[in-house]
Amino acid sequence: MSDLLITGARLLGGEAKDVLVVEGNIAEIGTGLDAPDGAERVNADGLALLPGFVDLHTHLREPGREDAETIATGSAAASAGGFTAVLAMANTNPVTDTAEAAERILDLGREAGLVDVQPIGAVTKGLAGEELAELALMRRSRAQVRVFSDDGRCVHDARVMRRALEYVRAFGGVVSQHSQDPSLAGSSACCHEGELSGRLGLPGWPAVAESSIIARDAQLAQHTGSRVHVAHVSTAEGVEVIRWAKARGIDLTAEVTPHHLLLTQDLLSGYDPTFKVNPPLRPIEDVEAVRAALVDGTIDAVATDHAPHARHDKEHAFVDAAFGMLGLETAFAVVHDTMVRSGALDLAALADRMSVAPARIAGLADHGRSLEVGAPANLVLVDTEATQTVDAAASRSLSRNNPWHGMTLTGAVHTTILRGRVTATLQESA
Repeated sequence: MSDLLITGARLLGGEAKDVLVVEGNIAEIGTGLDAPDGAERVNADGLALLPGFVDLHTHLREPGREDAETIATGSAAASAGGFTAVLAMANTNPVTDTAEAAERILDLGREAGLVDVQPIGAVTKGLAGEELAELALMRRSRAQVRVFSDDGRCVHDARVMRRALEYVRAFGGVVSQHSQDPSLAGSSACCHEGELSGRLGLPGWPAVAESSIIARDAQLAQHTGSRVHVAHVSTAEGVEVIRWAKARGIDLTAEVTPHHLLLTQDLLSGYDPTFKVNPPLRPIEDVEAVRAALVDGTIDAVATDHAPHARHDKEHAFVDAAFGMLGLETAFAVVHDTMVRSGALDLAALADRMSVAPARIAGLADHGRSLEVGAPANLVLVDTEATQTVDAAASRSLSRNNPWHGMTLTGAVHTTILRGRVTATLQESA
């Protein structure tokens, strides 16, 4: 493991310092530092240094859909986006619902070697919502699974959800819920329910389908003394329920995606399936609500819900196209452009929402750490002044369902560092 000297980096966007990394850990922070013989050097003049980003919600598709993404290509996209750790969702084929399946994901991530890939275990066998998966065995496996989710499907049976929460409480686990009541928003729902869905003739997804499940799960978490995490919050009603739950001291956390922070339902008017996502894009009032909730801490973290799809799954009539969009490579730029340039957050707060809080929720002790001597050198250098026009064809992902294609964003990842090793640079990720 080679040593690394980063010179002139603005720590969390503040004062410029040199950072010396030795054997994968931050060894010294100061000015005018000397590099050991053979150390790699990174000139970070004008760049900000943040803890590496952590994504609580990544779909890597392997095993089963390697035509859309593999763990290797998804890891490359994540590294180019400034991530040093990602949590891989369980809705693969076969489903990650056994210890063996979780360990296979872990091993493939280690083989890729670009980010730490932490598998998420399914809550129920086969994501069927009926029988609990091997929760304890996955926790005791080499993968040490801490987060469980049937994402893509809601654990809609309250009794099953209660049992899952009781089970994970014993080892400090957390259940991440896809909050979508299927009796209110079925599998065909693909547009926010309202005037637009009626005018376009698209099946509606009402806000109450989200908020009612959040409310139920908050009460179940309180009843069981366990932890629940709310995936991809998208509505003002959902935000208000989360705010209510936190005021009561319920152990509940929540995430929002970059696309729900910026994009609105108006983009669906052209029936472009690139913008078909679950939960759907919402009206501007909901976008403003989730932005405010991210600022005041009601929503704890940003998570990408990176959902690659092969063209033959996405290029259909809107109703028939697959749900999901890419997000790993553009997450920082979108959040920076939307939240930091507007003055709603500063870089330290962005680092909290994209690194510190996600690592805490996931229990990843070596990520999201303070920039201090002794901490693992899982880091990202960002250029807050750089502008980039997104080109879907340049993505590291195998898929091209990129909602940001052609959009110019301010803020770019320059260098990603995993345990002191450079895994991506601006030139590679451009």
